[in-house]
Amino acid sequence: MQIKLYDLRKNYKHMTQGEVAKYLGITAKTYRDKEKGIYPFTQDEMFALSKLFDLSIDTIFLPRKLHIGSKSKEETK
Repeated sequence: MQIKLYDLRKNYKHMTQGEVAKYLGITAKTYRDKEKGIYPFTQDEMFALSKLFDLSIDTIFLPRKLHIGSKSKEETK
């Protein structure tokens, strides 16, 4: 889950998932799934969110290898 993104959306911008989805030009369901970490954000979406929140991309997003629940079997040994 993109916890930082959730916090920025809810507490900084006071936006709904639907509002952010509309800003990105995607459906609310697609945005919800991306915020949950089910699907990755595209590079264009990451840049757009960076602009929306006035923060650098690396401040908002973690590298995939650091996402919760994304470790491969080899990494857990």
